[in-house]
Amino acid sequence: MFPAKVYSERRTKLRKELSKGLVLFLGNQDSAFNYPANTYSFRQDSSFLYFFGLDHPDLAGVIDLDNGTDQVFGDDLDINDIIWMGKQPTIKEQALNVGVENTAPLKELSVLVKDAREKGRMIHFLPPYRGETILWLSDLMNLDHLKLRENVSIELIKGVIKLRMVKDDLEIKEIEKMIDVAWLMHTTAMKMAKPGVVEQEIAGVIEGIALSHGGPVSFPVILSINGQTLHNHYHGNTLAEGRMLVIDAGCESGLHYASDITRTVPVGGKFSQRQKEIYEVVLNANLAATAAVKIGVPFRKIHLLAATEIVKGLKALGIMKGDVKEAVNNGAHTLFFPHGLGHPMGLDVHDLEGLGEIFVGYDNEVIRSKEFGLAFLRFGRKLQKNFVMTIEPGIYFIPELIDSWKNENKMAEFINYDKVETYKDFGGIRIEDDILVTDNGARVLGKPIPKTVEEVEKTMKS
Repeated sequence: MFPAKVYSERRTKLRKELSKGLVLFLGNQDSAFNYPANTYSFRQDSSFLYFFGLDHPDLAGVIDLDNGTDQVFGDDLDINDIIWMGKQPTIKEQALNVGVENTAPLKELSVLVKDAREKGRMIHFLPPYRGETILWLSDLMNLDHLKLRENVSIELIKGVIKLRMVKDDLEIKEIEKMIDVAWLMHTTAMKMAKPGVVEQEIAGVIEGIALSHGGPVSFPVILSINGQTLHNHYHGNTLAEGRMLVIDAGCESGLHYASDITRTVPVGGKFSQRQKEIYEVVLNANLAATAAVKIGVPFRKIHLLAATEIVKGLKALGIMKGDVKEAVNNGAHTLFFPHGLGHPMGLDVHDLEGLGEIFVGYDNEVIRSKEFGLAFLRFGRKLQKNFVMTIEPGIYFIPELIDSWKNENKMAEFINYDKVETYKDFGGIRIEDDILVTDNGARVLGKPIPKTVEEVEKTMKS
């Protein structure tokens, strides 16, 4: 974990964002895999980690805004636990490591919360997302579980987002460590991407790299020759010459900071002319979007810049036509680029998304679109210094979407459907980097992962 003062300072900053009452952070509990004693690998709640730093089950943290105290609730292990787990630090010892002096057994949390409720004190809590936490919070608050989301603290949500979105040097270092592991994951996958190899072999190897060099993967590995399916977790295909392999993968550090990188490579190590043409359109969009990153620039504007680059490139190839600006304004590019340019990243690979994208990615100035494609942009508001974002444009030839649009003659003034038909067997291409917003623009984080046609081909041959 980070030094104790880091967590103390975070809690102090949060106090300044809130008015009065108690702030309740419930840690996660173990979840059974297939019977009670066989549990999934434990993953602590990210906001609990951010403010209280303790990484094991059955803990809660309370920040009392009225009397200025912090408290950790949890139970020390008894001899039966120690037999299986070995001697562990006491809750008191652990709490001191994160700058908290006050501790109590877990059962006393319900006493504290009940007393606060009876006195009419405000109790701030975040939206729960796990069944166990929903039931726990429902009991504590004496609320039907269906009513919990109506009673979450918007004030707390906004305060947590404000603090967690801006990464400090320690957090950036953790993220870069995991991008360096992702470098090994992706370059290994590139070298394995040969005809006759089953996708599962590569997916298993790169997940093993994550586990042996950092922590678990930060999300289920996306690895497929059918890259036209944006989140394709099926790994049963056999690689064949002429196909492109999309690899979207990252990992978590011991402190649970994430990386998220995508590369797309030609099976066998050599781009065909058609593959190279589409690949370089996506690469140009990636580079142009990264170069456009500046403090104060709305990320939606950068998304639309990437879309413009994609339309320019596809028009040059005869796949699109007409006025580039009008094509983007009308959303014609979304046939090929139907998702958002990127998202914040940190303790969550889609950072803070569980608190509501409308609070994380939008505000009174930048309102979320309801249009196809642009509606999928998770983050649209202005960038600030030390935001960590992904930049991940892509081009996808989705047969079902193409057929749907063609049957409606949709955007026919911008799309050459006869040409598009010849690409229905192409798949998809996505190129994703993790960037830091700096005083001077953007810095691509971590060890550079092969990205140009020449770099990818050279790596695949090595």
